[in-house]
Amino acid sequence: MSDPDRSVKPKGSTNELAFMVEVIAKALVDLPDEVSVQEVTGENTTVIELKVAKTDIGKIIGKEGKTAKAIRTILLGAATKLKRRTVLEIVE
Repeated sequence: MSDPDRSVKPKGSTNELAFMVEVIAKALVDLPDEVSVQEVTGENTTVIELKVAKTDIGKIIGKEGKTAKAIRTILLGAATKLKRRTVLEIVE
């Protein structure tokens, strides 16, 4: 059964990576409706900007930045598989 809120992303695109970051972030925060992800595409690198509610910033960053580092590691692995350079920025 398909979920009407979930749009299908083209395989192998950076949109797929942004969608992955969004799903991970929504699973971690208390206010998933306030999660937004935007892509900024440059010449060589795509920057994925993650915005969450002020009260959820700590949940995304985690103790000593461990959660943010884990999200970046997953993103790096997926981007490498797609032969892309992608960076995650957590925007306040």
